[in-house]
Order: sequence, then C-alpha cells, then structure tokens
Amino acid sequence: MKQRSTSGAAIVDDLAGYAGRPTAFFLRYALGRRKAHAIILAAVVAAVACSIFTQYAVKLMVDALSNPTAATVGVWTAFALLVAFIAGDNVLWRVASWIANSTFVKVTGDVRRDLFRHLTGHAPRFFSGTSPGTLTSRVSAASQAMFTIENMLAWNVLPPCLATLCAIVLVGTVSLGMAAALVVVAGIVIVVMFCRAAAGTTLHHAFAHHAAAVDGELTDVVGNMTIVKAFGGITREHRRFDATVKREMAARERSLRYLEYLRIAHALVTVALTIGLLAWALLLWQHGQATTGDVILVCTLGLSVLHATRDLAMALVDVTQHAARFSEALQKLLIPHEMRDHPAARPLTPAGISVRFEQVQFAYPDCPRLFDGLDFRIEAGQKIGLVGPSGGGKTSIFALLQRFYDVDGGRILIGGQDITAVTQQSLRDAIAVVPQDTSLFNRTLKENIRYARANASDREVREAAAAARCDFIDDLPHGLDTPVGDRGARLSGGQRQRIALARAFLKDAPLLLLDEATSALDTKSEEAIREALARLMRGRTVLAIAHRISTVRQFDRILVINGGCLLQDGSSDELATRSGLYRELLTA
Repeated sequence: MKQRSTSGAAIVDDLAGYAGRPTAFFLRYALGRRKAHAIILAAVVAAVACSIFTQYAVKLMVDALSNPTAATVGVWTAFALLVAFIAGDNVLWRVASWIANSTFVKVTGDVRRDLFRHLTGHAPRFFSGTSPGTLTSRVSAASQAMFTIENMLAWNVLPPCLATLCAIVLVGTVSLGMAAALVVVAGIVIVVMFCRAAAGTTLHHAFAHHAAAVDGELTDVVGNMTIVKAFGGITREHRRFDATVKREMAARERSLRYLEYLRIAHALVTVALTIGLLAWALLLWQHGQATTGDVILVCTLGLSVLHATRDLAMALVDVTQHAARFSEALQKLLIPHEMRDHPAARPLTPAGISVRFEQVQFAYPDCPRLFDGLDFRIEAGQKIGLVGPSGGGKTSIFALLQRFYDVDGGRILIGGQDITAVTQQSLRDAIAVVPQDTSLFNRTLKENIRYARANASDREVREAAAAARCDFIDDLPHGLDTPVGDRGARLSGGQRQRIALARAFLKDAPLLLLDEATSALDTKSEEAIREALARLMRGRTVLAIAHRISTVRQFDRILVINGGCLLQDGSSDELATRSGLYRELLTA
C-alpha cells in the first residue's frame, strides 16, 4: 500500500480507530492500491456496457433484416458492431480478472499483516481473557472476508447494478415512459432490499460470533490433547464440540433464512416487472410506436435485468454474511492498546542496572489488590532470591519489571529510569528471562535459541547452546536444525529449560530473571547447569524465584514475599537466625 507507514507502531496505533467502522477500514486498504482498483473498475464498467450494448446491436440487425428496402451495408454495420461489443466484453473481463487476481490477494496480505501487528501490540491481560484460537480465527476471517467482499463487489454486485443502469438507458430509446417506470421500480426495490438486509445485521453478527467460537474450541482442544487423553475426556469434548457446532449451525440457519425471504420477495417483483415491460413493448408495437427490433430489445433487456438483479440478490447473501464476520472480527481485534510507549519515551540506558520498586500498587483485572505499597531496592550487580509460598506475588514482580502490566500506583525504576518513560522494546532488550515453564516455537532448535538475538551467527548460537549444557543436541537427527514440535513437544522438560538458558546466554542482557531455572532438571544435569548459571550471572543484576531455598542460599540477599507483601529482606545467614517465614521454609 502506498500509504503504508514505515513504522509498525504508526500502523498499530492507527488501526484502533476502525473498530466500529468496517466500511472505512475496507476503503483504507482498497484506496491503498487505488491505481489497480481504478483499472479493474474501468474494465468492469466497460465490459458490462459492451455486454448490454450487444443487445442493441442485435436490435439494429433485426430492424435492418426486417426492412426489405434497407441497404445491405446497414446489416453488416450492425454485424460489425455486434462483433466489436462481443470481443470487447470478453477482453475487458479478462483484463479486469488478471489485475484483480494480484490486487485482491495483495490487499488480503496487507490486512493480515496489519491485524497481526496490532494484535501483537496488546498487553498480556488481553490474551489471558481470550482464546488464542478465537483470535487467530478472527484475523483469518477478517482477511478472507475482505478478499471475498472485493470479489463479490467486482463480479457479483457491481456488474448487475451497471447492467440495470445500461438497460434503463437503452429502454429509454424505445420509450421514455417505460424507462422512467423502470427507474422508479428498480429504485424502490434496491432501497427496500438493502434496508431489510441491514435489519438482519444482528442475526449475521450472531453467526459470526458462533463461527469464531467453533474455531476457538477446536484450537483449545487440539492444543490440550494430552490432557484430554490423560483424563479420558474424549467423549466429553465430543459432546461439548457438538453443542458448539449446533449453536453455530442454528445461528447460520437463521441468518440464511432471513436473507432467503428477501430473495423470494425480490424474485416476485422482478418477474412481474419483466412481464410488464414485455407487455408494454408489445402494445407499443401493436400501435406502430415500436419496431420489431425494439420489442426484441425490450424483451432481452427485461431478461437481462431479471438475471442481473437475481444475481445481485444472490450476492447479497454472501456479502452480508461476510460483511458481518468482517465487522465482528474488527470489533474484537481493533481494541485500543492498553499500554503504549509515551510519546517522549527514550531508549533505556543499559549501564548500571539497579531495580527499585517505589510504593507499588497493583491488582490484576477483577481481582483483589495484590501489592499495596511494595517497596524495595536492588543495587546493580546484586543477586537477589525471591522466596515464599505460591501465589504470593513473586511472578507478578517479574511481570511488572517487564512491563507486561502497568502499576496502579507508585513506580518501578531500572537503572534510575522509570520504565513507563522508556520504550518497551529497549526495556525488554535489557532483560533476559529463563521461565519455569519454557514454551518453544514449532521451529528448529537453532531458530528457537536465536530468538534471543535475531542477528546472532551460527557460531554464537552453538556457543550459547554449549554454555547451557545442551549436550542432547548432538544426539538429535539434524542437530540444531531439528524441529522441536508444537510448544517444544519433542523435547523433555529439562531439554526445553536448557534451551531457555541458551537463549539467556545468547541475549547477554544486564538484568537476568530466573524462575526456578533448574526445576525440570535431573540431579546430574542440575549440577552442570548450576555451573553454567554461575557464569551467566557473573556481572549481572539477577532476580531469581526459588521454591528450593538451596538454589539461592549463596545470593547476596533474599526477599521473602507472601500475600503481596515484603516480609523479610536480608542475606540467607541473617534470615536463618530470625524467626519468620524464611526459617520455616528452611526447616520445611
């Protein structure tokens, strides 16, 4: 698209304004390739004109043949016109189709890319409340609907409208009264049809919603098939999916039935109109006010209008339903981003990475307040262990540090810089994370490790894998080029965790967040990884969540977190001598 911004952020921010404006969204992308669309439009208009004027050439030929005194040249002139219109009709359709095949596909790609960019700009809370399958379904539905609507408009909506207009013009050459009557009736039919079609929008939106739910259900079950099998849930899932499909089918049936009523009413009107036009033409011929060719012209034009408007009514079914899915998808996807970079945000300065929570207040959506004045400071280069019962807020501290959520009060500083005043990209570039539950892309090992630093060389990837003790790679059939399967399903938990460690080695960030980085390892592997972690932590600021106290006993400080509160802060030796939760955890 010519208007496409070179800045992904600019596109993302701009799209949110189209959530309730599907027509404006459609025009944005159509006009983005205006030259190609203008050629398609011109070719379709000319092709339809040639098709309709072919009938006028037939009328001229019939009149010439019906007049014994007419010159032979008149017959051949009419014949030449007929041949020219037939040739123009076919050539112009092929030109329009050839250009459209490329243009409509490119528009679909534009839509899919921009919706993906907008979707990935949402905060984690957006994804936690929506099924991934439903979101991906809506991206695909919106782009496919855009493609279908463009095709329907070009080949099934615009041509019958133009054909009707041209037919009215030619009918006017026979009788202005007949043309005027045709204009009035056609205008009333079109207005009533579109008004009644718009009245069924609620039904079409309901169908779109249930269709997206079916896709989301499929993705959810397939993605959790191991759990389904383990708990013998196949029959339950069959029943659940049957119920979901039944709701979608009922919604679609109501949508189609409503549109079918419109088509029946339209068919009755157009049949009556065609019969009336032909009877009118015969009366004019009977009184000598129309030639034989005029009667044939009105007859063929009447049939053309009948077929054209019938095709338009058929197209209305698909266009209306696809437009509903298009509109529903945009409403759900183009929600404004909750967290954006401040207009004056600057890149984070990575030198001297200290961490400070200043009276932080925070609550997850629709949940009680978790942090109410959480306050602590970590000096650059310190190694800090976070311990405490599950649900106490340790993982939330990691999430807030990475600005996956914004705090409700107070502020968080890294290197003395408020994280809301720096760009999110630079903030996350300064942080390496080794999560407890490592999720991998369905790509090769090399691609998964290189995800930490896209420009890393193969040698650097191999060195990171070696540093993380990924010895198992040598035993795989294709080494680093081995695909890992969906979410890393072809690897064990320990192997996935070592890949996460390799990412952290490759990223080489000054702030390191470890979430039980050795929890999925066997005893032999754990010792090797501890050595690797010691090298990884050297010279970095480290926060490590630990459920096993032995993991962090040698750290500079231990923060004991429970119920969103900082209960204790000190070295392991200091806290071990005090009564409190830390000593209870030590002796547990």
